[in-house]
Amino acid sequence: MTLGYINSTESFGSVDGPGVRFVIFMQGCSMRCKYCHNPDTWEINGGEAVSADELIKKALRYKAYWGDKGGITVSGGEPLLQLDFLLELCEKAHSQGINIAIDTSGKPFTKSEPFISKFNALLSVTDLFLLDIKHIDDSEHKNLTGFGNKNILELARYLSEHGFPVWIRHVLVPGITDDDFTLNKLHKFISTLKNVERVEVLPYHSLGQFKYDELGIEYPLDGLQSPSKESIIDAKRILHVSDFD
Repeated sequence: MTLGYINSTESFGSVDGPGVRFVIFMQGCSMRCKYCHNPDTWEINGGEAVSADELIKKALRYKAYWGDKGGITVSGGEPLLQLDFLLELCEKAHSQGINIAIDTSGKPFTKSEPFISKFNALLSVTDLFLLDIKHIDDSEHKNLTGFGNKNILELARYLSEHGFPVWIRHVLVPGITDDDFTLNKLHKFISTLKNVERVEVLPYHSLGQFKYDELGIEYPLDGLQSPSKESIIDAKRILHVSDFD
């Protein structure tokens, strides 16, 4: 039995995949996105150590609310950093007929062993990936998150090659990810993928800034306002969001 480090759970998630979801926020993330609203999930050894059985038992209390589309979404932090635990969790949930979605930034992805064999096993017991593409440009992605995006885009292509269902998510940050050139470049990339069921534009917000204050961390985007309604509409138009609704 492998224990996983969990930051928190949410019983009635409505924006983390189809239907009503039990959302598991796993601990640990190597990226440092300037707009991250969960800095309390960064430390890999923080949170609470729990077993897959404990989490599934807790999730099943809310199964009556899931309907035909709901289930469990594993988010973070970055769930792929705890791949062994994630695989055990998904295997056990899948064996009970639970719909599983994984919300990931894709940073840990590599085609090297032993990761790729475990990742392929994970695909066989997972129903959907929610892939966050932070920025389509490699250098801008590094400036925004601390890392480039080459292996993240490689993950997107890998999932496409295997025909695995994906929702693409893009956080719209004023002055960083919302210009037409960047959005058109992102749309062009998404158009090369054959497995995208939905594209979501997530407007930037600063609701998690209080966590930085509590942790004594300087908030990188202090004072930045959320995108305008017009900017959101423009992004959805360029990314053809309605095509996937």
